[in-house]
Amino acid sequence: MTTTAAPISVWNVANGLTALRLVLVPVFAWLLFVEGGNDPEWRIAAAVVFFVAAMTDRLDGDIARRRGLVTDLGKIADPIADKALTGTALVGLSLLGELSWWVTVVVLVREIGITLLRFVIIRHGVLPAGRGGKLKTVVQGLAILLYLLPLSGSAHVVAVVVMACAVMLTVVTGIDYVAQAYRLRSTSERTRLRARRREVATGQGAKDDG
Repeated sequence: MTTTAAPISVWNVANGLTALRLVLVPVFAWLLFVEGGNDPEWRIAAAVVFFVAAMTDRLDGDIARRRGLVTDLGKIADPIADKALTGTALVGLSLLGELSWWVTVVVLVREIGITLLRFVIIRHGVLPAGRGGKLKTVVQGLAILLYLLPLSGSAHVVAVVVMACAVMLTVVTGIDYVAQAYRLRSTSERTRLRARRREVATGQGAKDDG
């Protein structure tokens, strides 16, 4: 007698944390632009909300894997919430004139591009997050957090250096993910089966011609 595992409800803690992150995005954006983004207290408040939202990104994934709460909704909503938070912060900082637009464009093109690549390549297999990608996420989040805080002098220089490291990691890991996706597609079972069918069809065609 076989038993069928009960379907995982989308109403779970992990997805709830993802939803919370999405809700916090507009709250964060509002706090960032209060008083034209020049009030230190409001900037600190925005930084705190960003930090809390960023922590939910780490927690929801850990909880989902540990408790077996991974759902299709979570797989889709989690990267959307993550990119919404990061994108809002970067675009907001660029609109305030505190971060060069080229940095925002490079980071967002990489983040959105790799997210779309994951969905495209899913037919061949899962493109896992490597150590470089995880390090990039941590450094990127730290860099944004430092830029959100009302820092000046040497502290601001530290923020610039951390952001430069984040951009470098963003580009390098992006290239690595593209290479991984190419290898995964080239060696997947789906690709091998398609190649075999082509060989069979070619061989049959050669027999017919003979």
